[in-house]
Amino acid sequence: MWIYEKKEWPDFVWDDKALASLLAEARHRQGRLLGKMEALGFPVRREANLNILTTDVVTSSAIEGERLDTDEVRSSIARRLGIPLQNDRPVGRDVEGIVEMMLDATQNFDQALTAERLFDWHAALLPTGRSGMHRITVGAWRPAEAGPMQVVSGPIGHETVHYEAPEAARLDAEMTKFLSWFETEMKLDPVLKAGIVHLWFVTIHPFEDGNGWIARAIEDMALARGKYSVNPALQNYQKKDGTHQT
Repeated sequence: MWIYEKKEWPDFVWDDKALASLLAEARHRQGRLLGKMEALGFPVRREANLNILTTDVVTSSAIEGERLDTDEVRSSIARRLGIPLQNDRPVGRDVEGIVEMMLDATQNFDQALTAERLFDWHAALLPTGRSGMHRITVGAWRPAEAGPMQVVSGPIGHETVHYEAPEAARLDAEMTKFLSWFETEMKLDPVLKAGIVHLWFVTIHPFEDGNGWIARAIEDMALARGKYSVNPALQNYQKKDGTHQT
């Protein structure tokens, strides 16, 4: 039985006591960093933001095994943000697509996350409609004919299936529930929410390819919303055992 087949899915549960000190430390470091950024002059702050965004795109791609040229990424971001560079580089469409998605997530974080927006991100990520040598469905949930998405190890003929994502027929309902929860205002630490949305999205694995990139973009979007996402009137409820549930 996979996690999404359990009757509790997707009511994530966590232990506040176990997470409290870790979340407090994360918020403390964030506060110190923001304080330092505020003390910087505008040109230095702009350069720091450019470096952070560049690193974010490059490292996110490295996780997927894609080694992007840092100077290309930097040039693409700078051009989109109107930051002049002395050594502007020509940029490939693959880099432009990743940068476009990440900037939309972090700069337009206050706009609703919808299925159509995710489809646009997916199309930007995979402009050729291929994953390696294989043609895939782009700008839509993975179709039934693509077969089950599995995490597998072992030699051919003796594979071990570690995980299998929900079948294609479930994707509309699963993603509707996910997007509704993401857009619901609640009193929930942004770091915790970012972790939940990442796990939830990759568990559904709605696209044929690019799920890791998009999961991290959604995670960045949740973090960027941060201070705007807390509404004291809407709170997650506390269970009798001291854990919390969405």
